[in-house]
Amino acid sequence: MDILAIVSAGVIGAAILMYIVLDGFDLGVGILFPFAPDESARDTMIDSVAPVWDGNETWLVLGGGGLLVFFPVAYSIALPAFYIPIMAMLFALIFRGVTFEFRHTAHTSTHLWNRSFFFGSLIAGFMQGVLVGALVQGVHVEEMRYAGSMFDWLTPFTVLTGLGVVAGYGLLGAAWLIYKTEGALQDWARRAAVVLGGGVLVAMGAVSVMTPLLRPAIAERWFGGINLVYFAPVPFLTAALAVGLFWSIFAKRELAPFLSAIGLFVLGFFGLAISLYPHIIPPSVTVWDAVAPYSSVVFALVGVAVVLPMVLGYTVYAYSVFHGKVRAGEGYSRHD
Repeated sequence: MDILAIVSAGVIGAAILMYIVLDGFDLGVGILFPFAPDESARDTMIDSVAPVWDGNETWLVLGGGGLLVFFPVAYSIALPAFYIPIMAMLFALIFRGVTFEFRHTAHTSTHLWNRSFFFGSLIAGFMQGVLVGALVQGVHVEEMRYAGSMFDWLTPFTVLTGLGVVAGYGLLGAAWLIYKTEGALQDWARRAAVVLGGGVLVAMGAVSVMTPLLRPAIAERWFGGINLVYFAPVPFLTAALAVGLFWSIFAKRELAPFLSAIGLFVLGFFGLAISLYPHIIPPSVTVWDAVAPYSSVVFALVGVAVVLPMVLGYTVYAYSVFHGKVRAGEGYSRHD
């Protein structure tokens, strides 16, 4: 059962990481939307993500549904603890999704749908960062029940992590536009990526300083004994990815900035996972405390073994079909 709990946690972790990387860049495009050079640029931006955005969100369903199936105790704690940010995120994603269907047919109300796309993306990204921060700072649990207040999740630290994720998604979005567009919009995306890249590094540094101060257990894991040696390469890897990001932007590479931005997210994700393991609800509920009964886990893993290759196959197929540059007037957006 110990192995099954770890495998189940790995499935959920993989789904969350896939969601962060894939939906992160299209949320980032929405975050950048009001700052685009003109309406034609906004049309091209939304065209770049229109074919894939809904498939990207499949991974959120797998992550959230997997938590309910594999770790129902953790789900029962997390939902009341984070009810407000979770619902705000879901409503923002729904409202944002409607924009894809209505903006391209709008004439007099295009500006309203532009704002909807921006605020839906901004709120969803910010709330996801808040959830990460709230999980890191810990949840008040007594007898396997949430025992905190409705607003325990809202602290200066969670606001910082929320802003950090917004900047990170914006960076992913800008890097995606560098890869998918050309001309003036691509040049604008490069400038945006430089600014957002700096913001991401500042946020990562601030979170890295505050986290061990908030959670002594994490400080012990980072700096205690031999662990200091194990974690020592992390700052150097982060610096290497940051250098690669800025070099590739200034060297006018197209795919490399996107890959570097993804690398920063992957490194941050694994750093977070290692810092919190084996707790699924820090600081007291481990994966073994919260895992579902053996038969339920086995049944669900069989389903994952069937469905996951199909989702991966669809994702690869969708991106292969819609590869290449997106040019003005050739996509999903409104045309007069």
